[in-house]
Amino acid sequence: MKSFGVMLLLVMASFLMAESVAGVKWTAPAGWKSQGDRPMRAATYLIPAANGDTAGAECAVYFFGAGQGGSVEANLDRWKNQVTTPDGKPAAAKIDKRTIHGLAVATIDTSGDYSGMGGPTAASPSVAKNYRLLGAIIEAPSGRVFVKLAGPAKTVAAAQPDFERMLGSLEKEK
Repeated sequence: MKSFGVMLLLVMASFLMAESVAGVKWTAPAGWKSQGDRPMRAATYLIPAANGDTAGAECAVYFFGAGQGGSVEANLDRWKNQVTTPDGKPAAAKIDKRTIHGLAVATIDTSGDYSGMGGPTAASPSVAKNYRLLGAIIEAPSGRVFVKLAGPAKTVAAAQPDFERMLGSLEKEK
């Protein structure tokens, strides 16, 4: 029975562990499935599809190194241009700047046709209809950290409170 209790504590701790990069740490939402790091990513999370959506969403945390990755404005513009209206124009985007536990954070929220899948090495550009993108750029102690949550609009709407809690958990590492 004692070993069961220890095992249970270890499992619970794995769900609550803070992750970190560039001198900043955060706590990932319990319902998000961690895929670990990948090339150019400090963390990747899969988010299950909400009722009515056939696909889930993905949240990626990027860190390219100190001074790398471009300016806050350039990245917000790039993300804005990845989401368009049916006539191909950039969709309306809500941009916000705030401070979370002493860290400057710029956020974006936009919905429409999403072309940001696949990246620069993709064979051909693809567009997903009725998507939503939530993004955050964190001025971490060792450089900018980029967080991008994209997926079907209903799924991202359902995940938005978790995304906000994750941002609220941001802290400088000691």
